[in-house]
Amino acid sequence: MSRKLTAIDLFSGCGGFSYGFQQAGFHVLLGVDNTDIALKTFAKNHDNSKTLNLDLHKDEAIDEIVKSTEGKKIDVIIGGPPCQGFSLTGKRNENDERNTLFNAMFRLAKKVNPKAIIIENVPGLLKLYNGKAKDEIIKLCKEYGYTCNSQLLFAPDYGVPQIRKRVFFVALRNDLGTFEFPDKILDKDNYIGCKAAIDDLPNLEFDLGGQELKYNKKPVSAYQKMMRNGSKVIFNHVGTKHTDHVIDVISQVPEGGNHKDLPPGVGDSRKFNEAWTRYHSARPSKTIDTGHRNHFHYKWNRVPTVRENARLQSFPDDFVFLGNKTEQNRQVGNAVPPLLGKVLAEQLIKYLKDED
Repeated sequence: MSRKLTAIDLFSGCGGFSYGFQQAGFHVLLGVDNTDIALKTFAKNHDNSKTLNLDLHKDEAIDEIVKSTEGKKIDVIIGGPPCQGFSLTGKRNENDERNTLFNAMFRLAKKVNPKAIIIENVPGLLKLYNGKAKDEIIKLCKEYGYTCNSQLLFAPDYGVPQIRKRVFFVALRNDLGTFEFPDKILDKDNYIGCKAAIDDLPNLEFDLGGQELKYNKKPVSAYQKMMRNGSKVIFNHVGTKHTDHVIDVISQVPEGGNHKDLPPGVGDSRKFNEAWTRYHSARPSKTIDTGHRNHFHYKWNRVPTVRENARLQSFPDDFVFLGNKTEQNRQVGNAVPPLLGKVLAEQLIKYLKDED
């Protein structure tokens, strides 16, 4: 194929999913979201990509996207529609309008006729409301001329040092066959643990770091070397100043433990499932959230920095997050791990490489 394959990223956030596609050789033409600071991060880290701040509930948003592509051929539409309506972490409402945002991907597909559509979401989408959402996605794929295959992917199986399960729907145009998901790269015995992922970063034991720091250790693991990606500096590595009380509570949580391991009367302000969770150095981290401050470093008595969480999400060190720390954490936690996006993109290329 002489030209680069192209992709559009809907509900892009900072662009973790499409960054993986960029790493695999795609030209990401456009990122679309409704959060300005996330789009600024997207623009800073994607090569020659446009961004649009749009409400994808509206039909005119689809027209604006089509106009922005300037007639270029679109090979793939990717996206992770907001999962709040499907998530298991909050109250679920079948009529939550966010549950139907995936329709925007098909409305755009009708206009630009891509070869493939990839939808990412939380596992809860598969079973909630008696499977109505899953059935609707598959029905739409058939109506628009696509063959859909779906699978739950576990991020550590593909080299991401984080316990994260997500469902992916990959719809190929009918003439291109049925997408087969890539084989696992790792098994449970050789998953990448937290220490192998982030131990080469400054530990911030005596200071709070900064938005731009120099490395003070050499990389040891293959993952650390991959994450450095030739970068000479570390971005977004700023520590959190905890109260003495919080530090005292964290210090009593054993490696890999949580609130259940605390002495009676300690840490009573947080008693839910993820409360006072300390990562284990030899295991993948818990699912990176959007900055709720419930997870702690496997060794140091503090929450992980934005950069540490970004590493655990497989963002390389030269990927810069913009905004304040709260905004940065939200961008990291909402993202599809780039490494997982890259694995899917490389597998998808096998189905598209012989196309004009």
